[in-house]
Amino acid sequence: MSQFSIASAQLNFVVGDMPGNARKIIDAAAQAAAQGVQLLLTPELGICGYAAEDLFQRPSFLAACDAAVAQVLEASRQWPELTVVLGHPQAAQHAAHGRCYNVASVLRAGQVLASYRKQLLPNYREFDETRYFVEGSQTCVFEVAGSRIGLLICEDAWASQPARAAKAAGAQLLAVINASPFQMDKPGHREALLAERTRETGLPLVYAHLVGGQDELVFDGHSFALNADGTVAARAPGFDEHLLTVQVDATATGLQLSGPIAQPGDTNQQLWQALVVAVRDYLGKTGFPGAVLGLSGGIDSALVLAIAVDALGADKVRTVMMPSPYTADISWIDAREMAERLSVAYEEISIAPQFEAFKAALAQDFAGKAEDTTEENLQARIRGTLLMALSNKFGTIVLTTGNKSEMATGYCTLYGDMAGGFAVLRDVPKTRVFELARWRNAHDPYGTGSNPIPERIITRPPSAELRHDQKDQDSLPPYEVLDAIIARYMEQDADIDSIVAAGYPRADVERVVRLIRINEYKRRQAAVGPRLSARGFGRDWRYPITNGFRG
Repeated sequence: MSQFSIASAQLNFVVGDMPGNARKIIDAAAQAAAQGVQLLLTPELGICGYAAEDLFQRPSFLAACDAAVAQVLEASRQWPELTVVLGHPQAAQHAAHGRCYNVASVLRAGQVLASYRKQLLPNYREFDETRYFVEGSQTCVFEVAGSRIGLLICEDAWASQPARAAKAAGAQLLAVINASPFQMDKPGHREALLAERTRETGLPLVYAHLVGGQDELVFDGHSFALNADGTVAARAPGFDEHLLTVQVDATATGLQLSGPIAQPGDTNQQLWQALVVAVRDYLGKTGFPGAVLGLSGGIDSALVLAIAVDALGADKVRTVMMPSPYTADISWIDAREMAERLSVAYEEISIAPQFEAFKAALAQDFAGKAEDTTEENLQARIRGTLLMALSNKFGTIVLTTGNKSEMATGYCTLYGDMAGGFAVLRDVPKTRVFELARWRNAHDPYGTGSNPIPERIITRPPSAELRHDQKDQDSLPPYEVLDAIIARYMEQDADIDSIVAAGYPRADVERVVRLIRINEYKRRQAAVGPRLSARGFGRDWRYPITNGFRG
């Protein structure tokens, strides 16, 4: 017979909506209590959402968090047999610069039984926790149904010492609450790393995780439980809210965990789900009623359209084809066909008249000079202006369609195709764009339409179509080479010589590194977009624009 049960509430919060987040936690507690659960774990900083950034430095924000904690505490009186672990910030009275503690409080029947302050504060890549938080130093072990639970917060479980200290204090099971941003293949990495903790300590572990999109961060859920030998005892589905219930049995050798085990899906499935959640939550949490995008007949805009429809529904997505004198007939034919396949609003607005008007206005200044990228960029900027006008008039957000390969090298037009509010593929390299397009044509995960992308869009050589017979590879190395160089230099901090030693032509490496360096000013003005890789061009890439280093 089970000794007791633990539930991980995998919830999607809105940063700064403390009353709403508290209600969501209270609803999860009511559901857990109705199921006879004895311990409910909620995500790290769930009361305010993650990451609240400089809001943590505002006293009024912390006061609102305290009020929401009191709201949950009062509600807990309804379930005297249920213990709730609640994540929230707490003012640090004597800390410099208005910093606070990252806290997990243990609530039961209207009382705070214990509180734990996060000890290890990550300060790398996307994390800035030492800017906002003060380190805790005390171990927290509390009792549920006769068993002793050691409490940890996220990074505390990525190192050995806090878990060992919890065991030394008498813990028989580790409970870890988390807000760990998604990146490619990270769910499996988390489980493997936490399995090390269980094997080191000989203690089982329950991991409660956040889900949802928050600006450029995506949280994938995949909450789980591990037995003391590191084997998976239970796992929640990814990218959806879920209450994962884990049974805990007392045996002669310790506590044994069991529960449902959802399959996490392969890399492309996880990436697709992350992109869909990122778009859905960015629009939903900021209040945009829908999206508009330029549908060019190329693969990037096709992929963004498929993601947008899966995220929002066809009725909330508008597409505009804006042909120029250089647009091939097959481009508008393919764009029109894809719009029909996904049943989205579609229109065509020729930019030829505006393009000629701009050239006429500039003719005197440009006299004697051949056409070059200036005229190419004019076309992109006309398109950006039209899309932003539609956005302004109807209140929808422009989804930009550029990918990571373009963002890295500056193969994009400032105030043109970069104009918009959310850059869906900002952290998706071109080679992965093709993979995801083929994956989506083979799967229909949200029931919005099978095989949405015409095959010719995938097989046709990519082109910006801003001059006659233009191909991307006229200006860039082959994407397989380009993306590999970007990954090594930008994500892995490899230098030029080591990338060349790995087999890549020196001329290509030096050219790509130069393009990454000189286009930092463009990226600073780009729309926010979801981070999916080990390192994206956003909060975890902070390089000076004025920069003489050539490394």
